[in-house]
Amino acid sequence: MCSSALRLVCVSLLFGTSLSCYQCFVDVQDSSRLCSGHILTEHNIRNVGACFRKLDHMFNHNERVIEAGRVGKGYDKRLKELLDAEILPLVEEFENKLNDDTVYEERLQTAADNFIAAASKLPRVSGCFPPCGFQSEGAEYNCVTCQYDKCEFPLDCPVQEIKVMENSRSRMRCDVPFHLPNDMEVIWRFAEEVKTQLMDQFKEVTSGVDRLYSIPSTSLQHQGTYLCEIYSGQRSIVRLYFYISVTPQVVAGHTELQEMFDLSLLPGGRLLPAPGGPPPRRLLLLSPLHMACLTALLLLLFLSLGALHLSMVPEQTSLMDVKNQDPES
Repeated sequence: MCSSALRLVCVSLLFGTSLSCYQCFVDVQDSSRLCSGHILTEHNIRNVGACFRKLDHMFNHNERVIEAGRVGKGYDKRLKELLDAEILPLVEEFENKLNDDTVYEERLQTAADNFIAAASKLPRVSGCFPPCGFQSEGAEYNCVTCQYDKCEFPLDCPVQEIKVMENSRSRMRCDVPFHLPNDMEVIWRFAEEVKTQLMDQFKEVTSGVDRLYSIPSTSLQHQGTYLCEIYSGQRSIVRLYFYISVTPQVVAGHTELQEMFDLSLLPGGRLLPAPGGPPPRRLLLLSPLHMACLTALLLLLFLSLGALHLSMVPEQTSLMDVKNQDPES
């Protein structure tokens, strides 16, 4: 066993460096017992400090060890079991026995390699998905801090803008790229007319487990911001926002007729360029329905002109007959 003074030195050496999987799971006293018989071959003297520096190099600053320890939630206990299986037998074997540093080097390197191979087979997680949401299932164990890294993202997602025509169907789905718990509850809220993320402006619309919110026939009164908030127990996981802007049918119809009128008057389907603006570009071809309407209008115009022409022919003929009549007859 280490003396009190030696144990103090051991503790200071262990915690004087950054943490890693070894220091997260192996007790300080076990490390002291492990290094108690470490001999520097070159000088043939016992040197506990050199043993701890070796542990620090092989485990605490080994990126392969740190990466192997990035397991999913709940598997940190399994990491401890794997490391204990490699280190504790060495503690029992080396305690109060002198061993050269070359022996320590070889045996500790084998222990580190075995831990990396076993820990790398433990379940992994997908990690954190930006830009929003409390993703507890995506937290990875971090051997540097000896705890799970949380996804440091805000609960509120950016507002998604949706443009719809009046009287058309609107659908919003509360989907996220990360795993959701089975006990989730979904609450939909609505802030009429405004585009906002201020919670005090929303009124609850519905609650349950349905992540789909549908409006069969969207009217002007449906314009505004919709909020979907997902809960697990009493804790909010994520808040998604949808801003719906509704275009009235009258305005849309007027715009469509204006485009048809412009195309029918300007040659080649081209619009006149604005002064100082870019050169005109050919517009999109008319739909079959618009072509049929335009053809009917032109046909009606030609028929009207033809009828007007035919109505004037008899009158011209009668005038010519009067002039050609013999004055003596």
